[in-house]
Amino acid sequence: MFISARDMARFGLLTLNRGNWDGEQILSDEWIEKSLTPTELEPTFGFMNWFLNTDNDLLESAPESAFYHAGAGSNIIYVDHDLVIVTRWIDNDDLDEFVGMVLDSFD
Repeated sequence: MFISARDMARFGLLTLNRGNWDGEQILSDEWIEKSLTPTELEPTFGFMNWFLNTDNDLLESAPESAFYHAGAGSNIIYVDHDLVIVTRWIDNDDLDEFVGMVLDSFD
């Protein structure tokens, strides 16, 4: 699947809002909870393409509550609190630094 950065941001907003879109519950809260639950095999994996920042293992610069969705070509949708960041074709080794710069810009 290939979608635009705008559609990626919309998906990020859907997950930020726990599956609720404009007052309609698209994804159940139960599904969201399971998606945000670390797996036994790999604590940074949730359901499908939910990558969890368990123990800050994925993103040292981000809070543990952060998660992201990753697609082919390192297309990333970062989600935490009231923030959604969409990056396209970012080098995985640069993701933590990039997220850290964005978060630092709010200080």
